[in-house]
Amino acid sequence: MQSIATENNLSETAFVVPAGPHFEIRWFTPQAEIDLCGHATLASGHVLFQHKKFSGSSIEFYSKSGLLTVERNGDILVLDFPSRPPVPCTIPPGLGQALGQHPLAVLTARDYLVVFPSEEIVRKLQPDIALLNQLEKAVIVTAWGKEVDFVSRFFAPIYGIPEDPVTGSSHCTLIPYWSKQLSKDILVALQVSARGGKLYCQNCGDRVKIGGHAATYLQSYLSNY
Repeated sequence: MQSIATENNLSETAFVVPAGPHFEIRWFTPQAEIDLCGHATLASGHVLFQHKKFSGSSIEFYSKSGLLTVERNGDILVLDFPSRPPVPCTIPPGLGQALGQHPLAVLTARDYLVVFPSEEIVRKLQPDIALLNQLEKAVIVTAWGKEVDFVSRFFAPIYGIPEDPVTGSSHCTLIPYWSKQLSKDILVALQVSARGGKLYCQNCGDRVKIGGHAATYLQSYLSNY
């Protein structure tokens, strides 16, 4: 699986196998297996619903992060994922230099959560990827949004991902953070990478729901030659 993910050279490659009425799922970056991935899980649900004709309204996946579900809600697929609220931490050495901006706050969960005062700063960041690669965690950068509740970007060179286009797992941390900051449980988010993506979010206590669209753009087959 790692060899296939390395050859694909995408942010994450998901592998899914049936396990009775459920499915098992694992995710690999070009360099390592990870414990949770949103957009590859969304894509897996899309393939099972659209191409494998899964007849139910929701699909259960067993993973390294426990039970995950993908539910159909009209033309949107909704992920049910664990919440990973961040806690304050000291700024790790080299983070400010790597990002080229001084943050309002730095918190930590699985990843560092770096808060900036404006959407414009988040959009214009040009981080030093080599310096970010020296940190022990991936980095989420975020700010209040102009037309949505919050914006973000996600840098994970330690996993072989300089910048991820849309990141479901980072929203396991972003949703509880911004839900508390904005005093609301229903939020709309925008990941402002070059490719970009809108996410429909809900804070559900120890779980979060993350909705988005999926589309098939390629089908292929692997050979063992």
